[in-house]
Amino acid sequence: QLQVVESGGGLVQPGGSLRLSCVASGFTLDEYTIGWFRQAPGKEREGVSCISNSGGSRNYTDSVKGRFTISRDNAKNTVYLQMNSLKPGDTAVYYCAARRGGSYSLASADYDYWGQGTQVTVSS
Repeated sequence: QLQVVESGGGLVQPGGSLRLSCVASGFTLDEYTIGWFRQAPGKEREGVSCISNSGGSRNYTDSVKGRFTISRDNAKNTVYLQMNSLKPGDTAVYYCAARRGGSYSLASADYDYWGQGTQVTVSS
């Protein structure tokens, strides 16, 4: 069964860092694009970043460029989202999702398999 599981969320002060992990099972990362999404209370889910199945293409939403970095370790079947210089506006539930093949998309409708999410709270 194809599954992705997120971890690494928590409470962090503004300016701090967190690294989220997305572990895939039931499939190999080199066949799937992985995206990170987030949803804050009362807001729509938004695409944060994605990395293509080859790892050669990365995409970021404007609000996180220069602060967040997406990477993958195919040997561990894991995708990471390194989040630096966190702001209160980054507070949300973060989800990873998978779609077969290569993609640059940050549209949630383009992804087929979703994790349960991990809470990130940025607050002093």
